[in-house]
Amino acid sequence: MTRRNFIKTVSAGTAGAALGIPAASYRRILGSNDRVRVGIVGFSDRARNSLIPAFLNYADDLNFEFTAVSDIWNRRRKEGVDFLKQKTGRNITPMRNNEELYASGKADAVIISTADFQHARHCIQAVEAGRDVYVEKPFANTMEDARAALKTVENSQKIVQIGTQRRSASNYIQADRFIRSGQFGDIAAVEMTWNVNQPGRWRRPQLVADLREKDVDWKRYLINRPYESWNPRKYIEYRLFWPYSSGIPGQWMVHQIDTVHWFTDLPHPRSVVVNGGIYLWKDGRKSWDTLTAVFDYGPLKDRSKGFQVVYSSRQTNSAGGVKELYFSNGGTLNLKTNRITPEGGLTQNMAEVMKMKENRLEETSIAKSGSVETAADTGTDNDTLAHMRNWMECVRSRKKPNADIRAGYNHSTALCMTIAAMFSGKRISFDDSKQEVVVS
Repeated sequence: MTRRNFIKTVSAGTAGAALGIPAASYRRILGSNDRVRVGIVGFSDRARNSLIPAFLNYADDLNFEFTAVSDIWNRRRKEGVDFLKQKTGRNITPMRNNEELYASGKADAVIISTADFQHARHCIQAVEAGRDVYVEKPFANTMEDARAALKTVENSQKIVQIGTQRRSASNYIQADRFIRSGQFGDIAAVEMTWNVNQPGRWRRPQLVADLREKDVDWKRYLINRPYESWNPRKYIEYRLFWPYSSGIPGQWMVHQIDTVHWFTDLPHPRSVVVNGGIYLWKDGRKSWDTLTAVFDYGPLKDRSKGFQVVYSSRQTNSAGGVKELYFSNGGTLNLKTNRITPEGGLTQNMAEVMKMKENRLEETSIAKSGSVETAADTGTDNDTLAHMRNWMECVRSRKKPNADIRAGYNHSTALCMTIAAMFSGKRISFDDSKQEVVVS
């Protein structure tokens, strides 16, 4: 089967039949005591350093095991097999591609950690083949892919967890409860930053030099992106090149903007404008090294209510680090320090002028699960551990995971609006009837 025909088949919802997998055996019917077999789709740094260790932390207790590694680069495939065998003592089966993995019947579920633009399509492929999925973010960077994945997952009974791990972090869970309780008051504004000083962020020059076209399946890598000639930088350093990644928005912004959707139940911004560019690291990249986005959020039918989110990020100076601040008229919720304070709240002097009452929150703390890291290797943080466990438990219980397909779809919508604003330089809104971005 050609790559193109396979994609068409997946889109038509007949992948299992096309692969020669009997419909009745797309997924084993697991009993409560059956071991869940899991395959790795894409042996990336994220898989090696975070996702696999998190999984192994709970595998024995929850009766899960790794059985296979699918990777279209022979080096990564071998590294994945060797790494898992060293960690588990078990023989791991190498798979040249996902079609081979699903046809083998060796996995009941998969962990997907491939390139940004592949996540939604690889999720579709896995779900059509009858597998439960943990898939990294960003979920999709085109609305076409986001809509196709949403439809596929919602028409299935598969468990899909999106890798926005804040949704399993204790401090964010407490923040969500506090805001929903009404004690915080209406959100008046949000400020978010993610600043690093890393010219080598997303660069892998030695790997680029080592990579040969004959060692990978370049056409399969491109999936549904326009064909272009072999380029090892776009395979290894894909985060620096559109249409494979949007860089800062897809890697960092989606984590933070996802909390806005979560805390408010708003599915997407009403509008977004963006400014930025490549100001310092002029190394052939196309992804910006500096970005500021301004979002308007609120009820779509009531423009008198709402709030603004200002998101800024730079790779050229680390001052300020990571910041997530929610403001109400009564004070501030700081998700870096995990404290609620009266800072900025309405003081008595200011209130009396308008014959209003003072409005200042009591200072308190929320449960802390660890501060956000910005190093290239974030390791297996507590948030990822909790998120992986939540997925594994939901595979067992068949309950909805913390970051379900709707969470992924919503952050993808905000991401696609941001990308459109970057390319057009215009104010972007969203057409809910067509589920498509609109350039004003």
